[in-house]
Amino acid sequence: MKLLFTGASGFLGNNVRPLLEAMYEVTTVGLLPQDDYTVNIAQEVPELRERYDIVLHAAGKAHSVPRTEAEKQVFFDVNLQGTKNLCAALERKGFPRAFIFISTVAVYGCEYGEEITEDHPLNGDTPYAMSKRLAEEYLQKWCYEHNVILGIIRPSLIAGLNPPGNLGSMIHGIRSGKYLSIAGGRARKSILMVQDIAKLVPLLAEKGGIYNVCDSYHPSFRELEAVICKQLNKRIPFSIPYWVAKCMALVGDCLGKRAPINSLKLKKITESLTFSNKKAMRELGWKPTNVLENFNIE
Repeated sequence: MKLLFTGASGFLGNNVRPLLEAMYEVTTVGLLPQDDYTVNIAQEVPELRERYDIVLHAAGKAHSVPRTEAEKQVFFDVNLQGTKNLCAALERKGFPRAFIFISTVAVYGCEYGEEITEDHPLNGDTPYAMSKRLAEEYLQKWCYEHNVILGIIRPSLIAGLNPPGNLGSMIHGIRSGKYLSIAGGRARKSILMVQDIAKLVPLLAEKGGIYNVCDSYHPSFRELEAVICKQLNKRIPFSIPYWVAKCMALVGDCLGKRAPINSLKLKKITESLTFSNKKAMRELGWKPTNVLENFNIE
């Protein structure tokens, strides 16, 4: 079967593509010369050469905080307009049997909570969350009209080689010796091993649906720190009391973007935020990979 993979040159793509190639004939869409289609789908409709059985749409804008209206608009250009342009290209060459979209748990808009399910309202109000939610809504209508099976997965943090975002920052901080744990690192977060996305593709291509995807065990920051420190041969970082971190965060609120921590970052670090994967396990028969046992950083 032929699979069209957007965003294949990013973190997710680099980790998942070799696994997909063992199951499908993979064609990639991305921004690098090594992609089969080198095109910016946020700005133009790609000219596809053939019809594909499955589309895995992972191209997206994430992992940055917009400071200006122009920066906010980029999220909608990439995540929403890019999706519309991809669909327009598919209409020209023939509809796929299945379309799988990589969304995000950010659509829920939750800063804290435990075992959040797919039934939670989509309250995310950041440009990232809103652009992903609008792309989900567009695809639901488009796939329904054209009889395409739609699978939407909402990953939490994704672990794998060279992860971006908060996990990448944690690894860099521990490696450089500039990382401090806060309040014992007790807060728990849901995490997905990146290779599980490849395992989900054939399941979603058959059944479709909307699913949270993460490990069943939600590790604490301290547990993640221990896994990373062991691989880097570093000592477990010192943990500062919450009240000290709170004082630092209040100072950071005054300093603005130059500050390493502020009240918002502190809340995210010290509050647990976990999601339920029970629907995916029950309906797809999927078994997640254990993060603490399989998270290799190098």
